[in-house]
Amino acid sequence: MGSVFDDLVGQEPVVAELRAAAAAAADVLAGADRRGMTHAWLFTGPPGSGRSTAARAFAAALQCRYGGCGECDACRTALAGTHADVEVLRPEGLSFSVAEARRLVHRAAMSPAGRRWQVILFEDADRMTEQAANALLKAIEEPPERTVWLLCTPAPDDLVVTIRSRCRLVTMATPSTAAVAEVLVRRDGIAPETAAFAARAAQGHVGRARRLATDERARARRTEVLRVPTSLDDVAAGLAAAAALVDAAQDDAAATSGELDAPETEALRRALGEDTEGRAAPRGTKGALGELERQQKSRATRVKRDSLDRALLELAAFYRDVLLLQFGAGVELGNEDLRDRLREVAESSTRVATLRRLEAIMLCRERIDLNVNPLLAVEAMTLSLRAA
Repeated sequence: MGSVFDDLVGQEPVVAELRAAAAAAADVLAGADRRGMTHAWLFTGPPGSGRSTAARAFAAALQCRYGGCGECDACRTALAGTHADVEVLRPEGLSFSVAEARRLVHRAAMSPAGRRWQVILFEDADRMTEQAANALLKAIEEPPERTVWLLCTPAPDDLVVTIRSRCRLVTMATPSTAAVAEVLVRRDGIAPETAAFAARAAQGHVGRARRLATDERARARRTEVLRVPTSLDDVAAGLAAAAALVDAAQDDAAATSGELDAPETEALRRALGEDTEGRAAPRGTKGALGELERQQKSRATRVKRDSLDRALLELAAFYRDVLLLQFGAGVELGNEDLRDRLREVAESSTRVATLRRLEAIMLCRERIDLNVNPLLAVEAMTLSLRAA
């Protein structure tokens, strides 16, 4: 028989902990004390480790009479994000504001519609501003009796210490290549050879592995990114490579905006009273449309940054493999399909040069996170890769 935890790849200790907590939560509802169950949880782990998947599974288990059977209506709706007592929040923009935090506090104060728990699942909680974190602190510190907070961040230090100290920590591990490949074959019906390639290339990132295995465009994008290390013949080539990386990220943002912006705007206009005959919406609605436009622009910027960051991580993985070859380490290469190119770079440079290149990539990621112009940051990186 399946369960809501089946899609957690290589996380056996975490699954055991969450199963025990769900059982303890059921005991609390039956009148027992809260030992084994707490009101605030912090799920952390590297990108792709499944922290959000684990939080959703736990939310479902809390709502399920059987501890997360995966078959009942409570499990299905909780996993799908449509359960009345499971609020799933994932900031789409660059940050999560204090106004949004106050709305979330109001939701958390509500009693559950059913007989179990009011669950607030906050993905990417590290995007909270300091003011938003302060607004949430009291609600997380002293929630209503049947409210449970599930926060997700890459690392514990991504949250302010006042919130972090009030949460029970759940640490996700990077799953092995074999575990990722197995779930791609079992869950998604992907051919074993393709699954193995995608799992290696994704370096334990389950979502990235699935995209590489199923999306030809994602594989083509990876191929273009990994040509960069051997295409930096001169300064002009370095600048051209930087422009190509940024343009590709911009294309991703434009594609997302094209799919989402128009339907959202149309839905809001109708909600505000604009009819199908084209008559204008009532006065006073301009502010709501302006706020939606601001949110859409913020989301597009976020998508662009996330896409660019994936490309930078692809480059970092390439140079990691170069360094492994230079040290003669007998471990699995993430880019095994590019071994000849990796060997060429390894033999034509030094370990020190490879480390400098990795540092340049990490510095570029930091600069973009600090709102440096992406093109300028990537140009500086590509020139550093050439000069190292």
